[in-house]
Amino acid sequence: MKRFIPFMKSEPFVAVIRLQGAIANSGRGLDNPSLGPVIEKAFSKGKPAAVALEINCPGGSPVQSSLIASRIRRLADEKKIPVFAFVEDVAASGGYWLACAADEIFIDSCSITGSIGVISAGFGAQGAIEKLGVQRRVHTAGKSKSMMDPFQPEKPADVKKLKGWLEDLHATFIDYVKSRRGPKLSDNPDLFTGEVYIGQKGIDEGLADGIGHLAPVMKERFGDKVQFRRYGQKKPLLARFGAQIVDDAVAGIEERAAFARFGL
Repeated sequence: MKRFIPFMKSEPFVAVIRLQGAIANSGRGLDNPSLGPVIEKAFSKGKPAAVALEINCPGGSPVQSSLIASRIRRLADEKKIPVFAFVEDVAASGGYWLACAADEIFIDSCSITGSIGVISAGFGAQGAIEKLGVQRRVHTAGKSKSMMDPFQPEKPADVKKLKGWLEDLHATFIDYVKSRRGPKLSDNPDLFTGEVYIGQKGIDEGLADGIGHLAPVMKERFGDKVQFRRYGQKKPLLARFGAQIVDDAVAGIEERAAFARFGL
């Protein structure tokens, strides 16, 4: 009731946004369309003393990572609200991109940070369809339309072009991290090679600012009476039925594979 009484000071509160899982343009996980309303509400509802990001993310889409991080920075700058990131198991690749949207990054002594690189993975199924007696027929207008077709032999020209794309994305990722972390970063030549760092080693490399957990750090900054308001995605009840169950199962397998890259 206190906040509705005129001239009576309310206790400060921190808006907490949970960023859990892999980043993908799926419409149901960590992507800009799904998280946009959550982020907007966290920054706009009331007057938070800060916004805290709880991150447990192995990475994913570079575009969605950029869109989400850019939204967070835009709102933080517009509303003059500080942002703190708190890493749990992992903030790697796109997950670290999200962490860099914060003004300060805190980790656990066992957290994994880094993996500043770009990866593209797939399968070649040419031999499998040949054994089944299936003939692949592709007709295109434009020499690059069937690039990296998994049912055809890999072409050196296609691989060269793909590596060029990955290098461009990698350069953009590096520039973003440097713009956010600046002089805090070490001069370690392996820092941008996709290497990961655990706990204090990530701090030593300048990827994080300290060991710390959400409640203690926020109480230290804003007082013992600071309150926390959590904002997260809500799934419609009917989204748990029908074909959605199959989609969620596939997405779950992909997400587990992403975490498994870091032994999690």
